Amino acid sequence: MKPLNQSVRDAFLEAARGRGVAAGEVWDYVKWLRYYLDFCEKYRHEAIDRESWQAFFLKLASKNQSAEQQAQAARSVRLYLELAAAPTAISAAPALAAPPSAAVPRAAPPDPRQAAQPATAAPPAAIPSRPRPAGAAPAVIGGGARPDRVAERAAPWPGSSPWDAVIVRIKEEVKVRQYSPKTFDAYAGWVRQFARFAGKPPDGIDMQDVKNFLTHLAVDGRVVASTQNQAFNALLFLFRHVFKKEFAAADGIVRARRKRYIPVVLSAAEVDAVVAKAVYPYGLVIGLLYGCGLRLFECLNLRIQCFNFDGGVLTVHDGKGKKDRTVPLPRVLVPNLRAHLARVENLYRLDLRDGFGGVFLPGALERKYRNAPREWIWQWFFPAKTLTLVPETGERLRYHLHESHVQKAIHQAAGLSRVAKRITAHTFRHTFASHLLLANYDIRTIQEMLGHSDVRTTMIYTHTVPSRTQKERKSPLDF
Repeated sequence: MKPLNQSVRDAFLEAARGRGVAAGEVWDYVKWLRYYLDFCEKYRHEAIDRESWQAFFLKLASKNQSAEQQAQAARSVRLYLELAAAPTAISAAPALAAPPSAAVPRAAPPDPRQAAQPATAAPPAAIPSRPRPAGAAPAVIGGGARPDRVAERAAPWPGSSPWDAVIVRIKEEVKVRQYSPKTFDAYAGWVRQFARFAGKPPDGIDMQDVKNFLTHLAVDGRVVASTQNQAFNALLFLFRHVFKKEFAAADGIVRARRKRYIPVVLSAAEVDAVVAKAVYPYGLVIGLLYGCGLRLFECLNLRIQCFNFDGGVLTVHDGKGKKDRTVPLPRVLVPNLRAHLARVENLYRLDLRDGFGGVFLPGALERKYRNAPREWIWQWFFPAKTLTLVPETGERLRYHLHESHVQKAIHQAAGLSRVAKRITAHTFRHTFASHLLLANYDIRTIQEMLGHSDVRTTMIYTHTVPSRTQKERKSPLDF
């Protein structure tokens, strides 16, 4: 994308700060504005038309942008159109800087890590993130447009919907209960869909709207039972904690039929075949997913302090439901894990030498322990290859491997192994539980190792292995 015209960008930033936009958000506003202008040019929309920004937000929704991101994009573009309608620097100048030649994306600053990798440290295989497709120049707003026409087309604006305040309340309630950010994304997404379906302001919503929406999902949307249940839980949360109303939607709803789910399970030989085809460090990730029964996010969030090599114990912090648990550390993996740890330490020393800020910390730990991001025990066990720039502070911090990179590596390794099964990161957790059950481990023990709250969740694995229990009924006195 082309950069914004300097005077337009400065005027836009000044206006955003004048509206009280936080310092960490103003550059996000610029990003959304550039996306919007690029979208308008690419799809031949006139940016001041109502249909243009409606199409833009439909596009964001189709790309699974979170409700919070959609609301932020709406505020950004609304601010721009308001400024374009007034006699300002924005309305008097082209929106985009004219490049001397065809637009070429500006390369990011080189990462010092690229040249500083020690000879003893075998770097993780690079799986680059997908580049944004190069589009033509965004439309120019201002100058030739009549201010009254811009203002007329800019109203009413979806970003100022009363449902935005509801989304903010949902985020606050989720944070108070210390739920996962993914829970907020899911709840906010369903509430947005519900709001569009109902077509009413929040104060006009009643239980009949809820019943109609959930029935619509099952009948027209033909969603599976788990999807309908997720929507149900999101609306339950909305009514109880935001609207402060009773939620009685059980009657009169067509429920999606629940079918028994039997997960894909690999044999030990198939696990070995996939691991053998995985490049470093993804083979180690797979080893921990299978050897410890971890969820993917639990594995990638491991830090140095989670490993007790002498005791043979791995501690999983903040798993699903913010629960901690311990699992045995597979002895067969220890040599490779120690070798990987040495490479991570080399990278850590280089970061300290070059003055980088350390790692990201959960919650308010960074404010509570100012030096913790640079301490060895807090470093990621699977650090990302490159550093992440924090725009509001200018720091470059290190994040862990991205989930999408691991998923892609597993997909590639599964294809090369020629195992004729659909294999995902979670398949190795299913296989862990099934193999323990096959080895006659108690179901309660498996439940604890998996971190399940309800043993009924663990019981699904009884369908993945042949039964080895005694079928004939006998009294224990006759054993």
